Amino acid sequence: MSGVYLTRTNQKLNFTRIHLDALKVAQESTGWSKHALIDSYNESVLFHMVSAYSSLLREIAEQYRFDANRITKLSQLTEQMEAQGLEAPEVAELQQLHDDTNSWLHHLLAAYKACWRAEEHNQSAGQAESVSEIHVMQINPDHAEDADILREYQSWFNQFKMLVERLRAGMQEW
Repeated sequence: MSGVYLTRTNQKLNFTRIHLDALKVAQESTGWSKHALIDSYNESVLFHMVSAYSSLLREIAEQYRFDANRITKLSQLTEQMEAQGLEAPEVAELQQLHDDTNSWLHHLLAAYKACWRAEEHNQSAGQAESVSEIHVMQINPDHAEDADILREYQSWFNQFKMLVERLRAGMQEW
């Protein structure tokens, strides 16, 4: 077992921390591009946390000697476990967090998914739509909730780090 996904999970968690720090600096900025920076860092924080989650799924798959490259979602990892007749406490905990609509993981995945919803915009008849005309939905367009969003992201990040540490400790015993 190479541990490549353990390294990747750590890397993505580090990138998340870096972007959280940059988001805080952007919020304190008075420059003309303040809101663009905040929007950019909001999305990059979500991207890196979801990437860390995806890597964690592969890390678990690697631990159980599955083909980690074939795992992109929790449901795929669960299917692999069931096919092998295995039960993993790590997967059970992730499934519980995933299914709980009040959990930090559920909120994280929903926020990330919201980044990909395009705003509706009017088009004149006969005008061809191109990919460049799709506008990404702004999660916080007036920036009134910037401080709350940062606190929420930091909370998710801290809970995620604790989850990773706990799951890894359990997998070492296995």
